[in-house]
Amino acid sequence: MCPTYSVPRFLLIWHLQKPSRASQFDEMSLTVSMQVRRLFCLCCLFMLGVCLTSLYMRKETHFFNAKTKPKSVPVTVVTMNDLDNMLNYKARSAVQTQTDWKAPIMWEGIWEPLDYDRIHTDNKTSVALTVFAVGRYLEAYLETFLVSAEKHFMIGLPVMYYVFTERPDDVPQIDLAPHRYLRVIRVERHSRWQDISMMRMKTISELIDSEMKYLFSHVFCFDVDQRFMGRFGSEALGESVALLHAHYYKLPKNRFTYDRNPKSKAYMEIGDYYYHAAIFGGSWESVKAIADACLASIIEDKQNDVEALWHDESHLNKYFWIHKPSKLLSPEYCWDMSLNRKDIFVTRLIWAPKDYNRLRVPKEETAANKSTAHL
Repeated sequence: MCPTYSVPRFLLIWHLQKPSRASQFDEMSLTVSMQVRRLFCLCCLFMLGVCLTSLYMRKETHFFNAKTKPKSVPVTVVTMNDLDNMLNYKARSAVQTQTDWKAPIMWEGIWEPLDYDRIHTDNKTSVALTVFAVGRYLEAYLETFLVSAEKHFMIGLPVMYYVFTERPDDVPQIDLAPHRYLRVIRVERHSRWQDISMMRMKTISELIDSEMKYLFSHVFCFDVDQRFMGRFGSEALGESVALLHAHYYKLPKNRFTYDRNPKSKAYMEIGDYYYHAAIFGGSWESVKAIADACLASIIEDKQNDVEALWHDESHLNKYFWIHKPSKLLSPEYCWDMSLNRKDIFVTRLIWAPKDYNRLRVPKEETAANKSTAHL
């Protein structure tokens, strides 16, 4: 028989209660698993908090912006009405850049061409140009006028040249850019400048009524004996546009050659400026009003056997004295190269040489050309 030994009771209890290595390993794995789960839960809670905070801030920011900022930002920052308000009137201290009634006088350096071009392009501005080429003025000046206009007049905008002449077949053919057109209209030839002035205003008014107002937003009226030399662009457009005469813009008012005859409808004692009839323009409504008013005054003078000193130019000065133009063009826009002025930085349009020996061949034209000697 094998000997038997008695195991102390406390050792037996300790042995029975002592965990095995396997159970210790399982217990450690369980602990690690619980810690991983706890960490995962904390990460999820953190991310959820970030998302909720982001949504809340976005909502608050949108609410704040809705109350303090416009919902949409306009694409066009500068509007048509803002253009003239943005002019740098102080850029040309040696010349007057604004009238007493706050109309701008357009001089080189006070305006930004890109702003004007962009706004007029966005607003689909279109321009009709009228020019009369009668008698020997057709062959002497018209081709030079039109070719130079194609290089410098309202580039980038749709333009229609309306040429009025008694000899449509003699109008030269010129190359036109896209969206630029030429229309020739036959008119009756008159021998006297009073009749030519009346015809000019009457023809312009009637054509605006019948055609131009349906096709063009602006109208410019030019004398033909001129040549474009530089940009004559959208900055010149306005509701009603008058031109400062190159010979008078530096002179005192008492030397302006207004019509001093009280019997004439063009009679003036005082005025603001002396305007040159070689160029005027504006919206079609304004140009029609100018043409109608001048025509009515010319007809009344004719009935009273009166002739204004400088014909339609005298009547135009009277009109612009009563109805102030909204924009004035400086003499840069119609310059006489025989003058020497330091304040003329650019020449946009120049007077063509007047070859009166060639132009005055017909007797009836002699008196007419004398009346334009001051131009």
